[in-house]
Parts: sequence; C-alpha cells; structure tokens
Amino acid sequence: KIANIARLLEAVEPYEQERVGKVKERITDALEKTLSVDYDKNRLEQELIYYIEKLDINEEKQRLSNHLKYFISTLDSGSGQGKKLGFIAQEMGREINTLGSKSNHAEMQKIVVQMKDELEQIKEQVLNVM
Repeated sequence: KIANIARLLEAVEPYEQERVGKVKERITDALEKTLSVDYDKNRLEQELIYYIEKLDINEEKQRLSNHLKYFISTLDSGSGQGKKLGFIAQEMGREINTLGSKSNHAEMQKIVVQMKDELEQIKEQVLNVM
C-alpha cells in the first residue's frame, strides 16, 4: 500500500506543469475576452507568480515522501509500533488532503482519491495490529 501511494505520488508530476499553464490561460482569457480590460502585463505576471506559489505542491510531495519512508522504517524496526504507525498514517493523510485541495486539476484529484483509498486500507491494517 505504501508503494502504491509512492507510485501515485509520482503519477501527479506530469499534471503539475499542465495545471500551471491552464491557470495562466484561464486568467488571461478572462481578462482579455470576458472583461475586455486593458491590463499591465508586469502586474499580471506578479499576480500569476503569487497564485502559482499558492498552488505549489512540492513541499507536500516531499513531506509525503518522507512520511512514506518513515512508515517503512518504523515498520521494519520491530513490534510494538502500532500507535506510531497510526500517527504516521495520520500525517500522510494531512499531506494527501493538502495535495487534493491544491491540485486544481481533475486528473490530480482522481490520483488523490486513489491515495486516500490506499491510506484508508493502511489505517485499517494498522488498527488490526494495535
């Protein structure tokens, strides 16, 4: 299940750049066609950078990857780790949820749902060993 989440995390990457391009396109189209407003291109670029930074998921991906590794190392360290594994799974859930809320892309959201499904199965297994 952990390997499945790691694989799904890698599957998110192709959609990241596509997502940024679509956001830029959607905003410029709205300004030019819908609002018919003359705008400062430098200001637009500043606003786009700000908006894209809010959608950046690199930190969440890194933290989730670290949690996955930590889960495996905790699992390998021996018995009596049930509660700790539960806490790590909870942290993984937080990162997956943040990925979902920042995704702004249908395919990425489908991947996030798959990650959540895998994580729920992990949580069930952890509860069985506690």
